[in-house]
Amino acid sequence: MTETAAVPASPPISDADAFAAEHLEHPEPLHRQLRQAGPVVRLSRYGVHALTRYQEVYAALVDWQTFQSGAGVGLANFRHERPWRPPSLLLEADPPHHDAPRRVLRDILAPLSLRRLRETWQAMAEELVATVLAEQGREFDAFEVLAAAFPLRVFPDAVGLGSHGRENLLPYGNMAFNAFGPRNALVEADAHRVGALSDWVNAQCARGALSEDGFGARVWAAADRGDLTHAQAPLVVRSLLTAGIDTTVHGLAAALYAFATHPEEWQRLRERPELARVAFDEAVRWQSPVQTLFRTATTDVDIAGTRISAGGKILMFLGSANRDPDRWADPDRFDLTRDPSGHVGFGMGIHQCVGQHVARLEAEALLTALASRVGQLALAGEPRRHLNNTLRSWSALPVRVLPAD
Repeated sequence: MTETAAVPASPPISDADAFAAEHLEHPEPLHRQLRQAGPVVRLSRYGVHALTRYQEVYAALVDWQTFQSGAGVGLANFRHERPWRPPSLLLEADPPHHDAPRRVLRDILAPLSLRRLRETWQAMAEELVATVLAEQGREFDAFEVLAAAFPLRVFPDAVGLGSHGRENLLPYGNMAFNAFGPRNALVEADAHRVGALSDWVNAQCARGALSEDGFGARVWAAADRGDLTHAQAPLVVRSLLTAGIDTTVHGLAAALYAFATHPEEWQRLRERPELARVAFDEAVRWQSPVQTLFRTATTDVDIAGTRISAGGKILMFLGSANRDPDRWADPDRFDLTRDPSGHVGFGMGIHQCVGQHVARLEAEALLTALASRVGQLALAGEPRRHLNNTLRSWSALPVRVLPAD
């Protein structure tokens, strides 16, 4: 008897626009629809295959040999389209080109290396919280004065940036993350300032623009040792400035939103402030600041019975995987008794966020400072989202607080 090879199945097809405003603002209904449709869904509008379940997203993230980043982690395929800027040596590169830059940053941002920052950042967080409570009263925009203000102060300091021009960091990151999606109205809205923002950021990556004791100087020192080339050094510093601000800002906003809408969890944190890091990871799972990333198939490959052709793009829905009920019990609930480890909010595999320990340290400092001074935290109005093709981001988070006894 002659064996017959199984014929890959045709996946369900959806004409939904995952980058339409209604889905960017409220992604969960589309995520549920796509998860229920199947492990792989063809998005006809963009000619890509969507992965929305945890099992398939995780498997694709860790298989860099089959699903490469070097062709771009957005919709554009760098094999056929010229990128708008030199590709990231970490996010948009694969081994061996990816290895040296990641090794340098991994060492600079390792938990042991960050210990010297802990006391400084904790003191700065306590000072910020005290100032906000004294000057803003009981109602304020927690996004502006806490979630954005704290990372925009401590992280550029740690990198070694000067004080001038830091207001460009969030707009630049917004532009960079928008570029991962289609060339829609969100991308066009930034078109007029691509050049100016890029020029400013690139100028900050030069050795002479950085202090002598920050992360940036250590990147340049690695180039002097031969661990990197001097041409790579400014691109590695740029990776710090691109990925190290926006994701932390919106992750902190997600945590504050979670606590403002789950008062019992806020009391749990106040009773056990050592849960601050768990709380941040649970907020990242629950809200997933980075919602989507693309990969490109290097060869014909089958995923759950669906054939992906070499050169085809897959769209991984990290936010959906982080709420997959087959992986998480009661996934739509923010819950500090949950173990959120294994979430894909920071990615997974060799491209997992190299700065995640920095983000956790910032979150720990701010959340513990806030928990020690604020007895109750609640929404004071409707939060406002800032739409971005990749980020689940915020523009306002009005809260009302009562000081602790």
